[in-house]
Amino acid sequence: MPAVGISSTVDERGIAEVVMDNPPVNALTVAGWFELAAVITDHGRDPKVRVVVLRAEGRGFNAGVDIKEMQATEGHDALIGANRGCYAAFAAVYDCPVPVVAAVNGFCLGGGIGLVGNADVIVASDDATFGLPEVDRGALGAATHLSRLVPQHLMRAMVYTSATATAAQLHHHGSVLRVVPLDELRTAALEVAATIASKSPTVIRAAKESLNGIDPWDVKRSYRFEQGFTFELNLAGVADEHRDAFVAKRETDTSR
Repeated sequence: MPAVGISSTVDERGIAEVVMDNPPVNALTVAGWFELAAVITDHGRDPKVRVVVLRAEGRGFNAGVDIKEMQATEGHDALIGANRGCYAAFAAVYDCPVPVVAAVNGFCLGGGIGLVGNADVIVASDDATFGLPEVDRGALGAATHLSRLVPQHLMRAMVYTSATATAAQLHHHGSVLRVVPLDELRTAALEVAATIASKSPTVIRAAKESLNGIDPWDVKRSYRFEQGFTFELNLAGVADEHRDAFVAKRETDTSR
């Protein structure tokens, strides 16, 4: 398996399975985000692929950006890389010419919300939770994608408080298609994918493009706007303090 923790296979039905496996918590490095974007993009361009399943091994689906890598890197290269890498990965899911089915287990945080919010179908295990702890990390971003999972006022409350929502709650809101026991998650996701793969690939690709075309807002532009505030917070020194506190496992200075 590549060092960045992304692997993939394609079966005889045209189902591509992309797996994130980067212990301990599937927080992706800069290279990992770009690799994920490249793998999904390549599968979307493959005429044999009819649907993509995005899932993870380990304790949770995705814990976002590798903050330890960011704090261990001099200057702003890791921050810029993480922002660009996340943008590329989220866009790859959204722009993938075939539907992307996200199979979410455990925690789905930060960048994980960006991936899932841009997916076409979501299946989750009954232990899955979804949240944006960005405020606690001195950053902003992926509220664009959380808005696609929960109603506006709940999204705002979750951003301000860093609260999480359960898979059952998202199922109630209609954003999660199915909630299943953890040991049935992969099977459930593949069942949905197999149904999609059984359809005309020409029609399905047209359906994906048409559905993107009628979206009420531009998710890529919206997310890029959010990212600008992360850069502002970083230049102000607030973001660095929050990330240092997270790495050191100490209380964050919230006086400013």
